[in-house]
Amino acid sequence: MSSPATTNTTTRAKGPSVARGVLGSLRGLVLVPIILLVGAWAAVFVPAFFTFNNIVNNILIAATFLGVVTIAETIMLLGGYMDVSLQSLVGLGPMLAAWLALPAAKGGLGVELDPFLALAIMFGLGALVGLVNGLMVAKLRLPAFIVTLAMLILLQGFTLGISGGQTLSGLPVPMLFVGTTKLAGVPLSVWLMLGSFALAAIFMRYHPTGRRIYALGGNAEAARAAGVRTQRLTIGLFVMGGLMACFGGLLLTARIASVTASQGANLIFTVFAAAVIGGVSLNGGRGSIMGAFTGVILLGMIQNILVLSDVPSYWIDATYGAIILGALLVGSAELRTTILRPFRNPRAA
Repeated sequence: MSSPATTNTTTRAKGPSVARGVLGSLRGLVLVPIILLVGAWAAVFVPAFFTFNNIVNNILIAATFLGVVTIAETIMLLGGYMDVSLQSLVGLGPMLAAWLALPAAKGGLGVELDPFLALAIMFGLGALVGLVNGLMVAKLRLPAFIVTLAMLILLQGFTLGISGGQTLSGLPVPMLFVGTTKLAGVPLSVWLMLGSFALAAIFMRYHPTGRRIYALGGNAEAARAAGVRTQRLTIGLFVMGGLMACFGGLLLTARIASVTASQGANLIFTVFAAAVIGGVSLNGGRGSIMGAFTGVILLGMIQNILVLSDVPSYWIDATYGAIILGALLVGSAELRTTILRPFRNPRAA
């Protein structure tokens, strides 16, 4: 029989743990009140905003490919890495599939490969690029940002090379399926994006590998000492990122029914904006998938409001930059410490 002292100690140990779990869940929803306020304001001052057609066919569909790539980048950031080459795979993956499947008269290679095989090669490309990135980072210990930046430039060159700088259209049905199919009046691509967020959130919160990713991002040396195979996990993260980026590119291609030579350009900045304002730390180990999801929705709403208000596109980019800076300032531990130090220690004031 346990003594009262043991019972009290156990209760105190569980208490903070439960509290941390609750706070962690709430932290991912911190943007919800802001989303509601922005939505309420837009419903009053932007008449075309609060309609089913606008919310589903403009905000949510536009957020599908952004959301999928944000999931990949968020998991990478939680693991302590960043991959800026994802935006290039959003373009090169579908471009390669279309190039292999289309006849020469439509800009393809001319082999007219089976569309499903072409899509399989597309995902194989994503896995291969992720594997190369992961090996250079994990085995050669090269900086992830520099490696993936070089890969971004390389892949962009390949995209322009195989496309000749042109847009490929007249795509086969399998490449357009997710963009033309609806379930309960909502495009399949939206359901796939929502399902991806749900699965990723469950995986990161409850699966042992998800916990290892958090541990890797929080302190790689401590994770290694605890038995986590950090090199294998790092390589797996980059492979996952490559696959998800190709999937996001497929969603974008199905939406616009074509593949452009500049597809995915500057996407990575919006991805980082969504993750950062959703509470994901650029230093690794902190944040949540649900927080990133709210960031994607908020950015989609802001972009939609600006478009409906006839604001030029370059101001939208400036708005994203301001949002990232604001989120970094609000979330900065150093800033919070500086502001709160006089209240914690009056002698320091």
